[in-house]
Amino acid sequence: MDDFALRKRQSYGTVLIDLERRYPVALLPERTAETLAQWLRGHPGVKVIARDRATAYAEGARYGAAAATQVADRFHLLQNLREALEQVFVTHGQALEAVNALGRQQSVALPTGAVAVPVPAHDIPLPAQQRAAQRQAQRQALHTQVWALHRQGWTTAAIAQQVGLSLRTVQRDLRAATHVGRRRRSDLGESVLNPYKPYLLERWNAGCHTAMRLFRDLRQRGYAGGYGIVAAYVRRLRQAQGLAPGHCGAHQCLPAVAEPSCRPLTPCRAAWLVLRRAEQRTTAETQQLAQLHTQSAELAEAITLAQDFATLVRQRQPEALDAWLQRATTSAPEAMRRFALGLYGDYAAVKAGVTLPWSTGPVEGHINRLKMLKRQMFGRAHLDLLSRRFMLASRREQAQTPGLCAPSPPTQTLRPHNTGSRRKRLAFPSS
Repeated sequence: MDDFALRKRQSYGTVLIDLERRYPVALLPERTAETLAQWLRGHPGVKVIARDRATAYAEGARYGAAAATQVADRFHLLQNLREALEQVFVTHGQALEAVNALGRQQSVALPTGAVAVPVPAHDIPLPAQQRAAQRQAQRQALHTQVWALHRQGWTTAAIAQQVGLSLRTVQRDLRAATHVGRRRRSDLGESVLNPYKPYLLERWNAGCHTAMRLFRDLRQRGYAGGYGIVAAYVRRLRQAQGLAPGHCGAHQCLPAVAEPSCRPLTPCRAAWLVLRRAEQRTTAETQQLAQLHTQSAELAEAITLAQDFATLVRQRQPEALDAWLQRATTSAPEAMRRFALGLYGDYAAVKAGVTLPWSTGPVEGHINRLKMLKRQMFGRAHLDLLSRRFMLASRREQAQTPGLCAPSPPTQTLRPHNTGSRRKRLAFPSS
C-alpha cells in the first residue's frame, strides 16, 4: 500500500496492490487509519502488508488485520536515513565549507597528464555576509521562542500565529531542539554557464582572455545567459592565474585552469555521498568522504552509523539490527538518535523489512500509471471513474498475459459510445 495525490497537498488517497499477482486491488479515498482498517476488516485473509513508515498505515493495518505481518519497505528505510543524515550535515555546515575549500585548493589533473590550477569559488561581498549573519540571528531568536511556547503547552497552530511563522516552518523547527541554521541550496554550483565551461576553459587556456570575445563565441554556440555571468567567471579565472583585473597576460607563461573534479557539497549531496555504494564512488568522492570523517568526531560517528545501517538493509542482516539500534540511541548526533527511536517504535515491521523479500516496489509502478490516467482525465472525473479505469485496464493486461492468473472481470461493464448518434449530433444541419 502507498498513498497518491488526488490533489497535491490537499487531498490524498491510498492504492492497494496484490504483490503476488502484481495487479491493483482497490483505491481508497483517504490515507487515514480508519479507512484502511475498515477495508481490511471487509477483506479478511491478508497475511503480509508491505508499507512505508507512515503512522496511519501502521495503525490501520494493526486494527484491520492484526494477524498480518507488517513489512517496512527498505527503500523508505534508506530514505528516512538519508533525511536524518541530511539534518546532521545541516548542523555541520562549517564542515562542508571546509571540505569544499580543500577541494578548491587541490590541483586538477588534465587528460593530457598536465596539472591545472582549480577555479576559485565565488566570493561573497562583506555586506552580504553581514546581512546573512543578521538574518541568522533573528531566525535563531524565533526558533528559541517557538520552543519556549512549545514547552508551555501551546499548540503548533497557536505558536505559528503568535510568532508570525507558517505552520510548516513551526513544525520543522519543532523537529530539533537546536537551531540548525539556513539550509544551503541544493543547486549550489549550478549555472546556465556550466554546459559551456569546457569550451570557455579551452579558449582561455589557449590565450583568449577577453571576456567580450568569449561571450560572443558562447552566443554562437547557443549560450542564452547574460554577459555579466561570463565576466564574473572570467574574473575568477584571472584570480586563479594571479592576473590583475584587465590584464591579458599574453606574454606570460601561465598555468592551465580547470574546474575542480567534484561539485561543492551541500547537505543533500553529502548525504547521498555517504549512502552511495563504495564501488560507485569516484576517487575524488572517496577523498571527499575521508575529509568529512576528519572534520569532527560527531560527524564521523553519524557517517559510520549511516553506512552500517545501509549495509544492514542492503545485505539483509536482521541479526545486526539490535546492536545497531543500541549504538544509535546512545550516539552524539541528535538526528540519528531520533531516527533510531523511530525504528524502535516500528521495530517489528523494520525487522521484517530486512528479513522478508517483500517491498513496495511494484506499487510505485502502478502509482505512475495511476498518475497518467488521472492526467488524461484532466481532473474532470471523481475517484469512482478513476478507480474503474485503473482496475479494469490492469485486469485486461493480466488476462492477455499468458501464465498469469487474472481475477474474473466484474459483472458491470462500461456502456459503449454510440458513434453513429454522435456523428449525427456533430453534423451540420441541412439548409
